[in-house]
Amino acid sequence: MKRALKLAVKGEGWVSPNPMVGAVIVKDGRILGEGYHQRFGGNHAEVNALNALSEPAAGATMYVTLEPCSHYGKTPPCVDAIIERGLGRVVIGVPDPNPAVSGRGIGKLQQHGVDITVGVLEDECRYLNERFFRFMTAGVPFVTLKCAQTLDGRIATSSGHSRWVSSEPSLKFAHRLRACHDAILVGIGTVFADDPELTVRRVGGRNPVRVVLDSRLKISLDARVLREQEKTKTLVAVTPEHDAAKRRELEARGVETIVIPGDINGHVALPELLAELGRRTISSVLVEGGAKIITAFLKAEQVDRFVAITAPKVLGRGIETVGNLGSIIMGDAIQFTLQKVSRRGDDVIMDYRMKRKD
Repeated sequence: MKRALKLAVKGEGWVSPNPMVGAVIVKDGRILGEGYHQRFGGNHAEVNALNALSEPAAGATMYVTLEPCSHYGKTPPCVDAIIERGLGRVVIGVPDPNPAVSGRGIGKLQQHGVDITVGVLEDECRYLNERFFRFMTAGVPFVTLKCAQTLDGRIATSSGHSRWVSSEPSLKFAHRLRACHDAILVGIGTVFADDPELTVRRVGGRNPVRVVLDSRLKISLDARVLREQEKTKTLVAVTPEHDAAKRRELEARGVETIVIPGDINGHVALPELLAELGRRTISSVLVEGGAKIITAFLKAEQVDRFVAITAPKVLGRGIETVGNLGSIIMGDAIQFTLQKVSRRGDDVIMDYRMKRKD
């Protein structure tokens, strides 16, 4: 199963909104074949492992990180291929949370006499696909909040200058994060200040859908985030009080605007926005906004993961990473659990998960 997990990770950034899955086929202590889900729409891990067999699989055992599918999607059911090849046992890391699959794959294999074991390295298999599990169980994207800050918690100088807070290795890490999410989100303030492209450049990988929160539709028609729509799609989220004439101009250029109800402050309501992105099968969102967007997501408690890249720099005065959350006593603090600590150059990366009240 550990080998299957290592294989599964190779599909990161390419298979979403499908999960990452790895499979290893073993008989008499020998690996006969292995595979992983390589790209969305392509063969699943189980089929790739079966196709890689060095000898007949009758009576062999397959180790797979996620329950094999039993329905027709982009490809035929994996359980059918497993049954046809005569495997005697399937060891599953974790059941599939997809309602179209959950338990059905296991049940069909058992009906055909295949011995089933479930729950081997279950925590590791669930963590591997935490984005997929969140999307399948809640219907909304898994939200990663990312910031690059100084030791004293500043994301920019008092003048707004922020290039670059972190090191080149950390920038590569940040671009890898982009490639591993379905969408990347910023506010209009970041577009005005930095005019970003929001594409993947420093590493290999596919570009995420670009999402800009722009309640009144003030974005410049020359903004770089609006370019090359045929290669990288941009969604501009507005409230009903937007500039209708500019919206027509954007749509004439192939840029889609989505109208989301406003919150009490007249800004795009985040829960409604995430629900709309979920309906578009966007299963994960990387939030790279400035302090206002970071604060808004935290205040709305619409965060699953918080990645803080801390550079060994001190500014003193500057723009704080997080603004006022209305906390009066320590018990009001939003709490996280530390998942991982790593290093890129001289920067330290702290990877947290929010403690959800639900």
